Amino acid sequence: MKLNKALAAVALAGSVAAMSAPAMARDTISIVGSSTVYPFATVVAERFGTKTDFPTPKLESTGSGGGMKLFCQGVGTQHPDITNASRRMKTSEFDLCASNGVKDITEFRIGSDGIVIASSSKAQNMDLTLEQLFLALGKEVPNPENEKELIPNPYKKWSEIDSDLPNVAIRVMGPPPTSGTRDSFNELALQGGCEDLPAVADMSEDDMEAVCQSIREDGAFIEAGENDNLIVQKLIDDTGLYGVFGYSFLEENADRLQAATLNGVKPTIEAIAKDEYPVARSLFFYVKKAHVGVIPGITEYVDEFVSPAAMGPNGYLKNVGLIVPTRDALMDLQDKAANMPNLTKEELM
Repeated sequence: MKLNKALAAVALAGSVAAMSAPAMARDTISIVGSSTVYPFATVVAERFGTKTDFPTPKLESTGSGGGMKLFCQGVGTQHPDITNASRRMKTSEFDLCASNGVKDITEFRIGSDGIVIASSSKAQNMDLTLEQLFLALGKEVPNPENEKELIPNPYKKWSEIDSDLPNVAIRVMGPPPTSGTRDSFNELALQGGCEDLPAVADMSEDDMEAVCQSIREDGAFIEAGENDNLIVQKLIDDTGLYGVFGYSFLEENADRLQAATLNGVKPTIEAIAKDEYPVARSLFFYVKKAHVGVIPGITEYVDEFVSPAAMGPNGYLKNVGLIVPTRDALMDLQDKAANMPNLTKEELM
């Protein structure tokens, strides 16, 4: 009886090992995360695959939030090695990683991007304030007859907010809640246009954030999934539609799209790099250090990403729309790549 149990245990262990073998055999870097960072990381991955003997990394555009969830699920070759993000890791995500044994992470801030409100070049362009943008898209907005009272958003047309705005229905296509672009848009654009309104002045920080970052759900805001190119195509075909996405997609389609001015500032490389444009944000990727030396090529991929050839003032990432870091910031990135310091929770607070 004992011998049978022992044999059964051995057989079970063997079957588990056999099922695990494909996962353990991976030799290609796995990268998930932000749709905004995806085109930049794809260019780096292709150059890396061409220049080295390592396989070209596999990239998935899952959104920043979706990428963090996958990245933080655990250590082991069945989990991603790197996640891209169009906003910084949250403390809750850091805690999730730690709870699953992902305790050594290095953060790389790779440059800047701006979030634009774009439309077809044939549409009426807009000169918006952030307050007007919040009034167009907020779930609850101040009552026009009592500025201290919040009511469900009553505005159907842009011109109802301001007569200088287009006399067309408010229809804005943008990313879903899993997207870092959506997180940044909610925080920088919507809350930026809401937090000084009398209706929220006396609220706690949490209550204010809940109101200011809630988008209306009556069809005026249309979620497009994790595909910014889909938004671009919809805008080209529909002159009454406006879209929310990263500056690089605007630059790629500058012959067909235009961007609204926000708080008097046009989205340009210079304005975004200097943080003069009100909806500018930083872009990141995160490396799971436990996979370095296990999955071939991670160190070399990181080195390629932060090389002067990629992110220097004349680097190939600048040519595809990344607003590259300053010389000093790039040197700091290269130092990080050499030493892989651990990200701490305190840095995220």
